[in-house]
Amino acid sequence: MTAPHLDVHLSPDAAEQALRRDALVGLTAEPKWLPPKWFYDDRGSELFEEITALPEYYPTRTERALLAEHAGAVAAATGADTLVELGSGSSEKTRLLLDAMQEQGTLRRYVPQDVSRSALAAATAEVAAEYPGVQVQGVVGDFTADLEALPRGNRRMIAFLGGTLGNLVPAERTAFLAAVRAALVDGEHLLLGVGLVTDPQVLVPAYDDAAGVTAEFNRNVLHVLNRELGANFDVDAFEHVAVWDAEQEWIEMRLQATRAMRVHVAELDLDVSFAAGEQLRTEVSAKFRLEGVQAELAAVGLEVAGTWTDPDQRFALLLARAT
Repeated sequence: MTAPHLDVHLSPDAAEQALRRDALVGLTAEPKWLPPKWFYDDRGSELFEEITALPEYYPTRTERALLAEHAGAVAAATGADTLVELGSGSSEKTRLLLDAMQEQGTLRRYVPQDVSRSALAAATAEVAAEYPGVQVQGVVGDFTADLEALPRGNRRMIAFLGGTLGNLVPAERTAFLAAVRAALVDGEHLLLGVGLVTDPQVLVPAYDDAAGVTAEFNRNVLHVLNRELGANFDVDAFEHVAVWDAEQEWIEMRLQATRAMRVHVAELDLDVSFAAGEQLRTEVSAKFRLEGVQAELAAVGLEVAGTWTDPDQRFALLLARAT
């Protein structure tokens, strides 16, 4: 077995500074907000894995079914020998792509990138054990800032799965897709998994499950602020809210204060007031129409070479080539 290697481009100090910056900007904004990447400490990563198995949360199983059916076609179309995965998490669905590339006889290297060093260390060890002879090179980093740190060479396919593109608002999406294109050499590929606009009666429960796992996941960001920034949020005093914004065509996850309160964030020397009923936005999850996402890809020089959707038209995989 080839031992996995971790390249660290997001040091604990850099992560702390980014959290301080985001918390200061978001908690002093009107309305208040926080970026969703701070959900994913060790506990948050565990909770998200639980969410992906919930009956209401269709995106993961739908995307997995699409990958199971079409990974062979993707591998054949790209001829890629290196799979780069952004926001890889546990790399569970990735095995379908790795298997297809291995069957194609091209697989040489797997490069997962994630902000969570612990999740990445576990995933790289597992993949290295399962795919002896494959070079596994993990990159600890933020996909919105560290794409230039991705190793180059060979024939790469970047995979960005799970509908995570929807966590970026339109201006952020444009910048991110442009950065992906800049990271790719002409002829290399991006495999993108996106949620599609569908019935809100299906969408909303996926982000507000009956068991309350998503609510715990949402509130976990307050535990992160308490632990990392010396804040004194009363976590139980915030309710989980998930709403569909029909105009923007995205789900918003929010935390709603159940009473008026004043929160002190010691590391920022900041006092934050919440009125009863005031909401803190913690995540946007945009859903797409195929023609819209194809246009966004084309605008940055990524030509769609293949599109696959499930029978209910709830999720799509798009394979785009750098031109």
